[in-house]
Amino acid sequence: MGDRKLVLGIDVGTTSVKVCVVDCNENKIIARQAKDTQANVPSELGCDGNKQDVPKIMSALHACVSRLPKDLLKQVVSIGVCGQMHGVALWQYSEESGAPWDRADNDSCRYDVRRTQVSSLYTWQDSRCHPDFLASLPKPKSHLQAYSGYGCNTLFWFSKYRPEKLEKFNCAGTVQDFAVAMLCNLKKPIMAVQNASSWGYFDTNSMEWNYEALEEAGFPVYLLPKVLASGKVAGHLVDCWHSIPAGTPVGAALGDLQCSVLSALSHPDDAVMNISTSAQLAFIASSFDPENINEHSEVEFLPYFEGKYLAVAAALNGGNVLATFISMLQQWTLELGCSIPQSKLWERVIESASNKSSDSNMKVIPTLLGERHAPQQNATVSEIDPGNLSLGKVFKATCKGVIENLHSIMPREMLLDNNIARIVGIGSALTRNKVLQEEVRTCYQLPVVFETRGGAAWGAAIAASAI
Repeated sequence: MGDRKLVLGIDVGTTSVKVCVVDCNENKIIARQAKDTQANVPSELGCDGNKQDVPKIMSALHACVSRLPKDLLKQVVSIGVCGQMHGVALWQYSEESGAPWDRADNDSCRYDVRRTQVSSLYTWQDSRCHPDFLASLPKPKSHLQAYSGYGCNTLFWFSKYRPEKLEKFNCAGTVQDFAVAMLCNLKKPIMAVQNASSWGYFDTNSMEWNYEALEEAGFPVYLLPKVLASGKVAGHLVDCWHSIPAGTPVGAALGDLQCSVLSALSHPDDAVMNISTSAQLAFIASSFDPENINEHSEVEFLPYFEGKYLAVAAALNGGNVLATFISMLQQWTLELGCSIPQSKLWERVIESASNKSSDSNMKVIPTLLGERHAPQQNATVSEIDPGNLSLGKVFKATCKGVIENLHSIMPREMLLDNNIARIVGIGSALTRNKVLQEEVRTCYQLPVVFETRGGAAWGAAIAASAI
């Protein structure tokens, strides 16, 4: 028991927090917990905005860790954190106001977030930055483009339209950066390269923000966090936390995509398809030069670990499209005087779409949220006829559309050109949906395995095992 090397992995996701304790010697999860955050809050911008409540997210984090066995937490030697990329939260930490978190009086393990010192989290799904606004911003000195929902662009928007909001705060980071700052009592946030590059205006070659261009454009550069290489220590627990000893090192927060890939990738000729809220397909780019890229390619090259890059097809439309379809059905049944729980609806639509007779020529383009390269694109349904309107046929066509949308960004030919021999499927929306799984096989015509053991929290733990 004493020889085990235990690491805590944390994933602060878009809809839930997941945590796990990993035995690094045996490379297996020995305890795990998850909790939906239910953190979405209405935006004053309506459908253009997408906000979440930071105190609710931190409360879900505490709830998850508190349910893990105390005897295991006492043995944890390091903590890895990752989470939803691109988004930005603001907070105030100063000599006058103190930290934006307090140890709860009735529970020495818990932190309470001071709402007056923390903004909402403006997530990656936020679309307040319209194309004309984005066109007015300086061109990033980076091989990566910056879109609506990216931290720097959101801060640009506030700088122009809500400058009084920014004046209340002196720190900014992703929500997972906030969690690390809280656990380590950091006066200024620390960000890993993976999350810095997801904000835009970060040069992965020089490891620097585009300070000069940002300053000239009136950007609040004082809010930019210090950046460390991914996999480095951001700080140490200032107090015992749910039985984890004070002084335990905490890694700088990482990207959930990179950590998901790290947990699932066992061979260099594998690609990882992750479908949860959104959808991604990624593989390690063996020879990538940030100085020589195709600016018009929809495939992005994101920093991974140890100086490597991932080739990534990142679609905004994934499991969220199917979840919207189920919500629509539930609303229709309520309007018809029935009440069917979503769990039962999922069960019935997957079953009805699993029959061979559910094949049809209906075509669904599922881009409810647009895509980063086509933000104004809407979803469409075509080739409708009286014979393809059954529930199973509509749902199967929607699943097919989700996979074909991903394939339009990263086609099978690109995988073959990079010697990819197999797809590893992960993510709750994919591993629980046999209809979606069959569409992956049909569309890509490659061997596919579906992995339920992995996940971003496990990847964060693997990354932290080296610190």
